Amino acid sequence: MKRYSKLYSWLNSQQVFFWIFVVAIALPNFALAFTEQMPVITKVCNVVLPFSVFWHLFTLTRKPGKMFWILFLFIFFDAFQIVLLYLFGESVIAVDMFLNVVTTNSSEINELLGNLIPGVATVFVIYGATIFFAVRSVLSKKTLGTEFRRRQRRYSSVGIVAGLLLMACCALFTRGFSVYHHIFPVNVTYNMIEAIDRQMSNKHYFDTSRNFTFHATSTHDAGEKEIYVMVVGETARAMNFHIYGYNRPTTPCLEADPNVVAYTDAVTESNTTHKSVPMLLSAVSAENFNDIYHQKSLITAFKEAGFHTIFLSNQRPNHSFIDFFGEEADYSEFIKESMPSKAIVLDAELLPLLRKQIERSSNPKIFAVLHTYGSHFNYRERYREEDSFFKPDTAMDAKFKNREMLLNAYDNSIRYTDRFLGDLIAMLRQQGGSAAIAYTSDHGEDVFDDDRRLFLHASPIPSYYQLHVPLVFWASNEYIERHSNEWKAIEVNREQAVSGSKEMFHTLLTLAGIASNLRIDSLSLASPHFRAGERHYLTDHNEAIPLGETGMGRHDLSMFEKMGVKVEQGK
Repeated sequence: MKRYSKLYSWLNSQQVFFWIFVVAIALPNFALAFTEQMPVITKVCNVVLPFSVFWHLFTLTRKPGKMFWILFLFIFFDAFQIVLLYLFGESVIAVDMFLNVVTTNSSEINELLGNLIPGVATVFVIYGATIFFAVRSVLSKKTLGTEFRRRQRRYSSVGIVAGLLLMACCALFTRGFSVYHHIFPVNVTYNMIEAIDRQMSNKHYFDTSRNFTFHATSTHDAGEKEIYVMVVGETARAMNFHIYGYNRPTTPCLEADPNVVAYTDAVTESNTTHKSVPMLLSAVSAENFNDIYHQKSLITAFKEAGFHTIFLSNQRPNHSFIDFFGEEADYSEFIKESMPSKAIVLDAELLPLLRKQIERSSNPKIFAVLHTYGSHFNYRERYREEDSFFKPDTAMDAKFKNREMLLNAYDNSIRYTDRFLGDLIAMLRQQGGSAAIAYTSDHGEDVFDDDRRLFLHASPIPSYYQLHVPLVFWASNEYIERHSNEWKAIEVNREQAVSGSKEMFHTLLTLAGIASNLRIDSLSLASPHFRAGERHYLTDHNEAIPLGETGMGRHDLSMFEKMGVKVEQGK
């Protein structure tokens, strides 16, 4: 009984609570010292300074549990950070991570959470227990002794001075050091504020873009029947397309069509949907991304040029630019919007809706955007049972040991996308007239491809697998005959180093014969004036940096080289 009595007394000690809280709130700082690629002095500073500050703060109240509740926002950051490290293995909570929280729908969250159980469980155990102790601390009649608080205040002040000196050394001798980027949780707080600012800008989008116009006009014959379809893929990476040399037959339909042109060296400018898709649908790119708050999408450009416009999505609306741009169309529909969150809807459901809208329109000129769900995790739910070509494909837990089955299911989803595109091509052939399709994906995906065991996408530091994407064009025989110059340019430029999100707007306008003061022929793959330029990646803070300066490792760079993709290192 004495032993239990001592243990009980120890667990009710305010001094014990004090140290539990100080260590728990600084836990991510210790973890980041092992996960981040930073100079040693920066790592030490990122531990010493925040730990000492928190240490000092807990001396300011007689019951440390009170300070715990005052600092609860940082406890939330800690929990979020640990789950993030479990998922990606590195980096702090980014601006895009906060935005993903408000733009990811419930069904996607459910799909992901089921595979984060170990990380979530760890957080629950650590911070659930800490919250329990915080309640005990506040309710307890005991308090911290005055002498204890004075002594700890003295020691922590020494730590703060040492941390500030380390920070000064980092600022003087470490290239690129910034408190806002390298000191946790200052960096996360800064990122959260920026995320809130961006979300507020999103809410005012309709006001800031109201008077925008492309001054777009059609240069093709008024009576020419034209149908242009842009297919926005989801999470499809180029290396798993047989048309790019993959060792599995994932693209039989595309390869069987002589009018298909596949670009070999295409990358995305972002590994997040809420950035990459708006860039694909607009004239903005990584280099001028903030212009997005003042411009409309290419759907409006086609409308101004006299086209009937259609937007069909197999994703749920999430109050992002994708929704805003989709609503610009004459007909817009998110086919999952009224369905239960767990409803599984295949991309093929978009095709009869498209056919219906085409046949209903009296306008001979039609432009449609199809936003698919492609290869988004859970892969096994992106195709029918009868389309299960690569087997086994049943285990969907995000574990390295399931890699073979996960890859089988992923490849089946790529093969299903190939069939979807084949069916779309067949439909447009039946419609007759000039028709063209542009297909690319918003980003790629990690599927436990190497020793890093990375999975999914949207990681703070992208990988090769998330950036190399397919880019495919198709045109009907009628289009090729009537607009041979544009199609010849599409074929000639197929091996150029391109960024789909940078060139798509200009290419589609050129294909459709639409003139606009924002169309730049040197950025159009359908123009003989196209010139490949430096490619960029859009960082978490909306800065355009050369593709090779994203922080990718040697493995990623070697994969780019292996796949024949050029990687710019900057000037």
